[in-house]
Amino acid sequence: MAGLIVKLLVCPIGVIVASWIFPNVYFEYWYQPIVLGVVLAFIGYFMEVLMLREDTNWLSTFMDFIASAVIVYFGAMLFFNAEVTFWGAVLTAALLAVTEIFQHNWLIRSGRARKEPVHE
Repeated sequence: MAGLIVKLLVCPIGVIVASWIFPNVYFEYWYQPIVLGVVLAFIGYFMEVLMLREDTNWLSTFMDFIASAVIVYFGAMLFFNAEVTFWGAVLTAALLAVTEIFQHNWLIRSGRARKEPVHE
């Protein structure tokens, strides 16, 4: 649950920062990057629950990058007057992936990413 709380803070801030620093990421209204960031946070959290382990750390980060790029690119199309190019979505996803590296390492080191073995 701590991972979700961190993501609910980091993802919207990451999308807001991306809209400030990348000219090809534009949101008309203040709430649009926040909504997109919350969606990214929930999807990213469930992806972590499903696949994050010590041996899948980099795969999980790469999958977060791909999912973030797709969600930012197509999600921005749902907002009025928001414009995100393909490269803007890739740059935003790269920024978010850098934050994911630190989050994943923290979750693994703290034992929060440990999965219980399945017994049949």
